[in-house]
Amino acid sequence: MVIVRDAHVNDVPEMTDIYNNAVRTTTATFDLEEQTADERQMWFHSFNDQYPLIVAEFNGHVVGYCSLSPYRSKPAYAKTVELSVYIAPNHRGNGVGSILLEEIIKRAKKLGYHTILGGVTEGNKRSMRLHEKFGFENVGCLKEVGFKFGNWQDVHFYQLILK
Repeated sequence: MVIVRDAHVNDVPEMTDIYNNAVRTTTATFDLEEQTADERQMWFHSFNDQYPLIVAEFNGHVVGYCSLSPYRSKPAYAKTVELSVYIAPNHRGNGVGSILLEEIIKRAKKLGYHTILGGVTEGNKRSMRLHEKFGFENVGCLKEVGFKFGNWQDVHFYQLILK
């Protein structure tokens, strides 16, 4: 059974492994080099009550995580957040992403956010379907904004306006 809970600092090593796998093998992140333990510790401490970081735990191990981050720093964007979700490779396609999105959307509503945005790289059909399953609308595509694995990458932006 998958348990969703707030992330703890002792989860950082497993979250780092998940993230670094994405760095090495996918275009889900545009980082080109793996993150160090110190970098991920600093990243972890950027989250708080206003910007949650949650994990999916299965059999005592973190198998995915999801977060809300500020979209932009200007005050008019204060009620808009950006979604990130990463799943361990051996747990993709097993519903972990859905469990995490369901919880993070509930938290976004409780926190009074108006809009959630997510960027999905062209070709990541699984992530596109996940966003669409939860009512996110594809609102546009930025062409060739990242260069990874020898190719220019397009990023589709998905938006969910919370009711």
